Amino acid sequence: MIKMEKGQPHQTRLLWCILVFLFFFSNDTCALDGIDELQLLLSFKAYINDPLHYLSNWNTSGNTLCNWHGITCNVNNNIKAIELPGRNISGKISSSIFHLSQVETIDLSNNQLSGQVPKDVFIKGSNSLRHLNFSSNNLTGTVPQGSLTTLEVLDLSNNMISGTIPNDIGSFSSLKFLDLGGNVLVGNIPSSISNLSSLEYLTLASNQLVGRIPTQLGQMKNLKWIYLGYNNLSGKIPGQIGNLFGLNHLDLVYNNLTGEIPYTISNLSNLRYLFLYGNKLTGPVPQSLFGLEKLVSLDLSDNFLSGEIPESVFQLQNLEILHLFSNNFTGKIPNALASLPRLQVLQLWSNKFSGQIPKRLGNQNNLTVLDLSSNNLSGKIPDTLCDSGRLFKLILFSNSLEGEIPRSLSFCRSLSRVRLQNNRLSGEILAEFTKLPLVYFLDISGNNLSGRIDDKKWEMPSLQMLNMARNRFFGKLPENFGSEKLENLDLSENWLSGTISLSFRNLSELMQLKLSRNELSGPIPQQLSSCKKLVSLDLSHNRLTGTIPTSLSDMPVLGDLDLSENQISGEIPRNLGAIVSLVQVNISHNKLHGMLPPTAAFLAINASAVDGNNLCGGSDTISGLPPCKGVKRNRTWWFIVTCFLVALLAFGVAGYLFVLMRRRRKDLEVKTVESKDGIWQLQFFESRVSRSVTIHDILSAAKEGNIIAMEKTGILYKGESVSNGMQFVVKEDSVKAIPPSLLSQIVALGKHRHPNVIKLIGICHSENGAYVLYEYYEGKVLGQVLRDLSWDQRRKIAVGIAKALRFLHCCCSPSVVAGCVSAEKVIVDAKDEPRIRLSLSEQVRTDSKGFVVSAYIAPEDKESKAGITEKTDIYGFGLVLIELLTGKGPSDTEFGAHQSVVEWARYCYSDCHLDVWTDSMIREHVSSNQNEIVETMNLALHCTASDPMARPCANEIYKTLESVMRTSSSCVPGLKATSPF
Repeated sequence: MIKMEKGQPHQTRLLWCILVFLFFFSNDTCALDGIDELQLLLSFKAYINDPLHYLSNWNTSGNTLCNWHGITCNVNNNIKAIELPGRNISGKISSSIFHLSQVETIDLSNNQLSGQVPKDVFIKGSNSLRHLNFSSNNLTGTVPQGSLTTLEVLDLSNNMISGTIPNDIGSFSSLKFLDLGGNVLVGNIPSSISNLSSLEYLTLASNQLVGRIPTQLGQMKNLKWIYLGYNNLSGKIPGQIGNLFGLNHLDLVYNNLTGEIPYTISNLSNLRYLFLYGNKLTGPVPQSLFGLEKLVSLDLSDNFLSGEIPESVFQLQNLEILHLFSNNFTGKIPNALASLPRLQVLQLWSNKFSGQIPKRLGNQNNLTVLDLSSNNLSGKIPDTLCDSGRLFKLILFSNSLEGEIPRSLSFCRSLSRVRLQNNRLSGEILAEFTKLPLVYFLDISGNNLSGRIDDKKWEMPSLQMLNMARNRFFGKLPENFGSEKLENLDLSENWLSGTISLSFRNLSELMQLKLSRNELSGPIPQQLSSCKKLVSLDLSHNRLTGTIPTSLSDMPVLGDLDLSENQISGEIPRNLGAIVSLVQVNISHNKLHGMLPPTAAFLAINASAVDGNNLCGGSDTISGLPPCKGVKRNRTWWFIVTCFLVALLAFGVAGYLFVLMRRRRKDLEVKTVESKDGIWQLQFFESRVSRSVTIHDILSAAKEGNIIAMEKTGILYKGESVSNGMQFVVKEDSVKAIPPSLLSQIVALGKHRHPNVIKLIGICHSENGAYVLYEYYEGKVLGQVLRDLSWDQRRKIAVGIAKALRFLHCCCSPSVVAGCVSAEKVIVDAKDEPRIRLSLSEQVRTDSKGFVVSAYIAPEDKESKAGITEKTDIYGFGLVLIELLTGKGPSDTEFGAHQSVVEWARYCYSDCHLDVWTDSMIREHVSSNQNEIVETMNLALHCTASDPMARPCANEIYKTLESVMRTSSSCVPGLKATSPF
């Protein structure tokens, strides 16, 4: 102590300052042992940054230590705990705080701390330390070694700690909780871990661990929780785990575990959660497993399990969630499932189950979600499924179910999503079925349903997607469907007759209307143009008459128009296709005559799309139509005199238009240009670009332009026209030569226009390489701005990308694969509108579906090895959804090399831990958007399914995404909304 004598105040202060200076700048940590708690805390503060000024009262201005933020003292006023979780502090951890003689708890979790954990903590730290939590920081180095025998809780999860788990990990003899998950640990799990005889919670998930699960785990009798998922563990599940009689949570998901499920698991009489999905397990499920009476959630999905599910499943009286989907299970769905009183979620899709759905299923359950799709089920749909009054999702598509839709479902007012398509259902729809208030997605297509649909009063105010195609419905079209939100209406391939109702103009949100292959007659209503959001209109294969309404030319986003196989007459409106959104037109086999309009939609129209009419004009080589003949000259003198001036004027105007059209056509023709770098073939898709950009501009940009992005398939440069300053983007692509047979298809690709797709404006290539030109688009990469976006902004971006994919996959013909769907490949403007970029790459090819374009392979998509397809786009979009929801992407290092963000998201979603997996930036919105967020994650996981055939199509994705973006106040009923910790 410094004695402050009277008359020496300045000397005393100087001496005090010197001591403090020496303390802060000394590297000898051993010298801290005799320094008081004040100095130890100030030393800790000196090493960190505190941008939120949470430690502002950590000073010597009169506050006692026990009143400092984050400090708790014991009865003797000694520091007992330092708790600073989630304070956004950064810097390094000073070892000084571990010399506090009576500290028991140190919690610095969820910050930005870096550097290594002080090694002397575990060698010479306080003998009182019991709880140490450094989780969710940026700490590096290896797992510390030592023998701090008092430590009970050690949480180093979600950092960047590397190396192996040390063999002396068992020296922490008092540990009850050990979490090393979410790091980059490698090597085997040491058998010495079994020396932690007091351990209750063990988490090593999301690392890069390999080898077998140690059989010695069976010696750790106090274990209640084992979480080893998302590693690369192999071999069989050790039967010794069956010795852990107190275990209530076993999670081994997403490894490479093989063999059968050991029958000894049935010894775990206290087990509540068993998650083994995402492995390579084979064989039947041990019947004894169904004797685990305390099981709450059982997930064995995504394996190669086979055999039948026994009736002994009735013993699982506490079971709430059962996931067995994506396996090879056969036989009947056990009737015993109907007797599980707490069962809420039952998902058995993509198996080989046969026979009937248990007749009493739902009668004694609390079913909320039932998905039995893609099996071989037959018989009738039970009328008890909604007896709980809580069923909101019913998915039974792609089976062989027959009979009528149960009357009970017509009164199931909790239903929100119903998919019964591709079965053998028959009979009529009850009037009550058209009055379900919460149904937003209804698909009953591909059945044998019949009867009138216009004699019912449709009152479905939430309805957004309705698909009744490929049935036997007859009569007239309904006047309305009781919903102002309807976006997708498909009534095609039925026996509907009469005229198209004028009330369809009130469907202001309608984006897709399919009425093809019916017996509709009468004219096409002019009023359809009131549907300003309509993207796809298919009225083909009917008996429609009259002319093509001129008002269709005013529809701002119409992209696909099919009027083929009707009796439409007259001329084609001259402005049809003037709006660049219209890229696909089929008017074949009608009674049309006259000249094709000189608009973009008809410049490169295929011959099959105009066949069967009396049309002329267009490109002879593409449309196959004869050139239009001029009006025959009347030889009568008075007619010549009368019409001379008019003819002269008409000739002048026609000549002017001819020159313009020829010039425009010439602008879009392939040009051969020679430069010092070789001979280049240039093809532009817009006249203004052709007149502005030269080969010199392109090559200069590629050599000297500013780099704006670097992708796996090439570098993107910003270019500028010397003549008029027009800006564009050049990408040196991996395509070296474009086959002549693909040129016409590339032209079609270049004409695709959509608000959420960056325009492809040109391409040039030679023997030395190829360059692709895009419009220059102001915006920022989604991956760079994502963390600053609100939930409303993220929602808008997700819908925008979905719109683009639907346009490319469903409205373009041939369909186009975007291939660049990732947060790093999406550009977002100041209004939060996203755009994706198409690009040519080594994957350019044609297949049965047409022209395929791609530049990016989803890094986690195993199916990409088989080539780029539309399903690859869907996978990439699923990754974007996960990143929008969680803030975590495929490149995050915390998942390691042998696991992925998809697998992590799948696990989190299984337990609905919203506060764990939602991005912290949108967590405040969770309470008001829980159902919306959960449904969006469900869609993301369907998009990233390991089986490409199980992924939805782009159109279904858009409809689903739009339909779930609605206000909701609760999470999925019965599922937890908080972490188990």
